[in-house]
Amino acid sequence: MNGVLERTLGILELLSRHGHGLELAAIADQLNIPRSGAHRLLNDLARCGYVRQVRDHGDYVLTTKLIAMGLSYLGNSGIADIAQPILDRLAEHSGELVRLSVVDGDRLTWVARAQGARQGLRYDPEMGSDARISCSASGLAWLATMSDESALALVSRQGFGQPADYGPNAPATVQALLDCLHATRQRGYSSTEETYTPGLNAMAAPVYLNDQVAIGVISIAGPTVRFTPERMQELAPELISMCAQMAACSGASPFFNVARQAQLQPIYAP
Repeated sequence: MNGVLERTLGILELLSRHGHGLELAAIADQLNIPRSGAHRLLNDLARCGYVRQVRDHGDYVLTTKLIAMGLSYLGNSGIADIAQPILDRLAEHSGELVRLSVVDGDRLTWVARAQGARQGLRYDPEMGSDARISCSASGLAWLATMSDESALALVSRQGFGQPADYGPNAPATVQALLDCLHATRQRGYSSTEETYTPGLNAMAAPVYLNDQVAIGVISIAGPTVRFTPERMQELAPELISMCAQMAACSGASPFFNVARQAQLQPIYAP
């Protein structure tokens, strides 16, 4: 990892994945940075208020400054204002977790959710993470809006990941991924069974900009014992309808309106 900016961002991204913090040696080793250099960067980040050191054992942790920046951006982007009522209605109707992810360049990030399960098993992950596009229902729904060539180019940059980190049915080959994309295009939505997380099924559909470019994805996810393929098929018309409503409202969001005005073209084309 070369360059001060790249190393600094690498530290922030690494610490975001370790809520309990990491010691200096672990940060330097994982990012392949000399410990002296890592120490200087951590001191700069601490001085600017982005990290702090836990004094009892010396680990470095993120402060809430980045969280506050992210929440402020989402609040000012208008995404939550237009999305939450739609997500709430779909969550109430489905009785499962509903999430909105937005397309930002070659990334798909979950930014809003509504929990429909009131009792029993619940799937309720943290927000703000990027979807593994090769095996999540959201990722597959997005990839299916592209040509096979563009989808494979994007997946090749992110990679399939380690099989142990995902569900037992996660696509692990190019052909398996293409089969999933072709089936998704035929249905008009993705439908996955234990591909992203063991014991979890999910479905997702894209939110389109002018019927051409996907600007986001709405997904529904729940435990396999309850969220069966038959239940997903029942919910498909409602999911697609909510995606259409989200698209119709997207002009009220500064985040989506930038895409609308600029007529964004995908940057992930090979």
